[in-house]
Formats: sequence, C-alpha cells, structure tokens
Amino acid sequence: MGALNTKIIFRFLGITAILNGFFMFIAYPFSVYHNENAQWGILSSGVVTIIIGLLLYFLNKPKSTSIQKKEGYLIVTLGWLTLSLTGMLPYLLSESILSVTDAFFETISGYSTTGSSILTDIEAMPKGILFWRSATHWIGGMGIIVLTIAILPLLGIGGMQLFMAEAPGPSADKLHPRITDTAKRLYLIYVTLTLVQFLLLKVAGMSWFDAINHAMATMSTGGFSTKNSSVAFYNNLPFVQYIIIIFMLIAGTNFVLTYFALKGKIQKVFQSEEFKYYFFGIIGVSALVTVIIYFFQDPNLHTTINHPMIFGKAESAIRHSLFMVTSVVTTTGFVTADFTMWSFFATGIFFALFFTGGSAGSTSGGVKIVRHIVMLKNSFLEFKKALHPNAILPVRYDGKSVNKSIVFNILSFFIIYMLIFIMSSVVLTLLGLDFISALGAAASSLGNIGPAIGSVSPVDSYAHLSATAKWFCSFLMLIGRLELFTVLILFTPFFWRKN
Repeated sequence: MGALNTKIIFRFLGITAILNGFFMFIAYPFSVYHNENAQWGILSSGVVTIIIGLLLYFLNKPKSTSIQKKEGYLIVTLGWLTLSLTGMLPYLLSESILSVTDAFFETISGYSTTGSSILTDIEAMPKGILFWRSATHWIGGMGIIVLTIAILPLLGIGGMQLFMAEAPGPSADKLHPRITDTAKRLYLIYVTLTLVQFLLLKVAGMSWFDAINHAMATMSTGGFSTKNSSVAFYNNLPFVQYIIIIFMLIAGTNFVLTYFALKGKIQKVFQSEEFKYYFFGIIGVSALVTVIIYFFQDPNLHTTINHPMIFGKAESAIRHSLFMVTSVVTTTGFVTADFTMWSFFATGIFFALFFTGGSAGSTSGGVKIVRHIVMLKNSFLEFKKALHPNAILPVRYDGKSVNKSIVFNILSFFIIYMLIFIMSSVVLTLLGLDFISALGAAASSLGNIGPAIGSVSPVDSYAHLSATAKWFCSFLMLIGRLELFTVLILFTPFFWRKN
C-alpha cells in the first residue's frame, strides 16, 4: 500500500465541516424566535465552520479520488473529531458553556449519541443551544447508520459490521446495490420516523419544541432531553413515555429490518435471530424489573423521580421498568426513574445491561446483541468439541454457517472491549472517581449509554469530573461509537508503514 492520499482525506473533512455548518443554521431560527443572545454565537459558528470546510475542500485537490482502507479509517475517525471540534463552537461562541473541556465533552457526547452531560441546569440553557444539542445527536445517529451499513464493510472492519457484507441473515439482503442509494433509503427512513415520532409526541401533550428535540434524541438513541429530570418530567403523561419506548425499540433495531417492515415484509423481521433475542430479551428483563418494583419497593420512598401512579401501581411499575430497560439496552439513556434506588439487585441487572447494546445496523451503541449470540453459540460448540474433537461444528446464525474469521473477529472485539473497560475503570479511579462511579462512567462512556451508577447515576451529571477525566471519557465515547478497531488501529505502528 502506497503513501496516504492526504488530500482526499482533508477534502472529505471539508465536506463534513460544511454540512455541519449548515446544520448550525437550522438552530439559528429557534434562537431568533426566542430573542436570545445566543443567536449570534450560533450564526457565527455556522459561518466559521463552513469557511473552515470550504478551505479544507478547495485547498486539497487530490490527483486520485480512489480511497484505500487506510484513508477510510482516517476519514471515519477524523470525521467524527471534525464534527466534535466544530460542533462545540455554538456552545463557546454563545457563552452557554465557557470551558473548552466541557464544550467538547458535551459535543462528542452528542455526536457519539452517548447522552452524558456536564450541564446541571438544562432548562436554563437558550432554546437555540438546546436544539443544537439535540441536533448533534441526530447528525451522529444519521452518520452511524450509513457508517455501519454502507462504509465499514468496505473497510473490512470487524464485528457485526462484517455481517452487512458477508454474513447470512437479513443484513445480507441489500437495500440497493449502490451504497449511495442505500444511504438515501436509510436517510429517508430515519427522517420519516423522526417526523412521525415528533407528531405523536405533540399530540400526546409535549410542546412543539420539546417534541422535536425528544424525537431527534430518540431516533439517534442519544438521550439528551430539554428537561432537568429527562423524560421523568412527563411521568404525568404516560402516553408520551409509551411513544418514546416504541421508538427507542425501533431505533435499536437493525435499520435494514425496519426497511423490510415498512415494505410489508414483516416475516423477515421475526426470522432474524438477533431481533428475537433483542425484543424478547427486553420483555423478559422488563418483567423481572417490574416484579422488583411492584413487590419490593415502597412508592413513598421516592424510588422514582416525580412518580405519580396515573393508572395504578401495576401500570406504573410496568411502564418504568420497560422504559428504563429499553433505554439502557438501546443505549438511549433517557430517564423516567433512578434505577439505582430500586435495590442493589436491580442496579446489578442494569449494570449488566450496559454490556448488551442494541442491534447491529442501528443507531444504538454497546457490544451489540449479535456478538453475544455468536459468542454464546461458539462457547457451547467448544463444549461439544471437548467430547467430539474430530467433529466439524460450525457456528450457525440465522440457519447459516458463519465464517470462522468473523467468529474470531467478534471474540477479539469482546476481549478488547472488556480489557478497555477494566483499564478505563482503573484510570478513572486514579482521576478521582470512587470505584463504583469509575465502573459506571467507564461502562457508560464506552457503551455510549449516558446514565450510569454511583456519582454518575441517572439523576446526576458528569459536571463533577476533573478535566482530565472528562477528556478520557470523551475518548472512550469516540472509540465505543466507532467500534473500537476503527480508532485503535490508528495507534498501531504497522498502520503507518508505507507497505
């Protein structure tokens, strides 16, 4: 492999910055409508970002437009960094967030669809800035769909992403042979579902502004809310929460399956092993948590935030458990209750869910359900091979044999994921967090979840972390969002060799 085609890399980064700048202009009218001082910060941020993008684009005219794998890895990683570095400008120039560290943390938390926040009084923020904050989720979610389904398979990046190109099952059914057309269809689904949820939330009782913000945060599985108490603010509007539950479930489903469902091919959805584990797993765990809430919690102990029982204790227990389990599994991070107050057993269940993740090909983060399926099947086969060493026993997914290289790739991913989690937990204790909080912050940041345990529980923010800890968590959000290998390969010496 020859020298890096740096001009094509910078040209792509220029396009990324230009698009980001135009998205900033969309936040501008919200600030103008509310006559906020932040409007000039938002407007100037868009102008500066577009100028940066134009300079990167026009000052880099590549001789060749072909992109090799090395360029691909750099474009993906540097593209997310470009989004984050330019995306923090509205916070800084509007003086809504004064610290570069805090602004970068909030921004990368948005683009990575993590939802962790350093803000302690969200409702005091300018409306234009709150819209931009939600928009970073939506842009990041839209980008990750195309990245995981259209781009990463071309780079040969591992894990479930390989299933998009190589493995059997619904993901092998291409939406369209050309990537650009695939991307257009995915964008259309994403935009349509966002608009539908927006309208439903408005009808259910949200304001126009809150409805559009929560719709963007739900479909991206991001979790930024416009309220200090997140979706718990709407505990007196159960239908709002049920709508969000449904759309979190959809957002955590492989978007290829969603496409088939919208085309009327429902049987393809329920033929997917991953979807069955994902859907029935959420139902099963929610039922267990419901029992914990109903039989072992005293509603007078404030076990939930602003917890009125509109339709009785049973419905309230079902709704809160289903909402919180779905929120954590899909890595959305919305909150209707503080699960750390539901007993140590419930806290343990939710901490375990931090390592599940939603479906591959969705906007959710985490390990992803399909990796767990393949690892478990491979583990059971190892027991069989111990008794029948000469038997040929392939791992089967959706009824078809999975290539050994994919199995090894998934095992490698999980080992590296757990090693990073363990080392990150230790690092965060060194940076001032207590042990439980360090475990929570590491798992939440790496899995792009948002709320965690300890001092970063669902009712707390990340504001109290040291500047170094915030930068470290930002790095974890980035590598977690981009499937580890995409970023970590840049730190290997052989990546930078010319041959």
